[in-house]
Amino acid sequence: MSAPEVTTMAQRRLRGPLAVRVLGNAWLIAAVAATLVPFLYVISASLMPNDTIFSVPFRLFPRSLYLDNYAYLVDETGFVRWFLNSGIIALARTLLAIALSLSAGYAFAKFEFRFKKLLFGLVIGTLTLPIYVILIPLFNMMTTLGWTDTYWALILPFTAQAIGVFLARQYMLTIPTELIEAARIDGASEWTIFRRIIVPLSQPTIAVMGILFFTASWNDYLWPLITVTSSSMFTVSLGLPALISPYNQHYGSLMAGSFLGTLPIIVIFLVFQKRFIAGILAGSLKG
Repeated sequence: MSAPEVTTMAQRRLRGPLAVRVLGNAWLIAAVAATLVPFLYVISASLMPNDTIFSVPFRLFPRSLYLDNYAYLVDETGFVRWFLNSGIIALARTLLAIALSLSAGYAFAKFEFRFKKLLFGLVIGTLTLPIYVILIPLFNMMTTLGWTDTYWALILPFTAQAIGVFLARQYMLTIPTELIEAARIDGASEWTIFRRIIVPLSQPTIAVMGILFFTASWNDYLWPLITVTSSSMFTVSLGLPALISPYNQHYGSLMAGSFLGTLPIIVIFLVFQKRFIAGILAGSLKG
């Protein structure tokens, strides 16, 4: 049997019966629709007056565009400040975590030193610890240093990420060691090798870590709730629930803020989605 015939048979097997493919596509469409409906409702509710958001019968789309919710959110609340705080914290956390993860991953992947496997095992072992275990020690440290209610407390404790070290190490194992040795023979320093060879070749895993770290930081609620005391340091995730109280119930503005708060994550993922998929696949090739 010739190669083209083998390829054709393989393609037919992958395609499968028409009914199976139709049912599979229908299931995927239903899953996507179920995922998008809550998000569509958030957008729709942000364009409705408060008294019509919970009206019966349920309406997925508003009859007219009601923009007062966005005006109230921007003019009467600290949303702009919250958004800025979230951006500063998320970007700083992400950049520092990527830098530390790449450095540690490079060391574990391409250097030999004593207790290497033990140290890497300890790093990975920290992934099994729930965040609640370290909250009290971290808070005591921030109090001792006088960092509560500051950017330092919101950024620095989460710049060392074990999952980032793991992803960076797994990906760098796929980079040929001969390439690094050739650079050393040419007289390149370790910093030059790391900056001009390792970092450019690690773009896919950098995209993966960027999306994961940025999303986790942007959506973080528990740690800011513990360390922040002034409204000027609120993040989006911490400030939006403050719009709902026994005396003020601005559900429309809450929906508007929720919609605006998801936009940075959507933009980040759309920009890096191709490299995200490539990084996930490449990082699983070698152990």
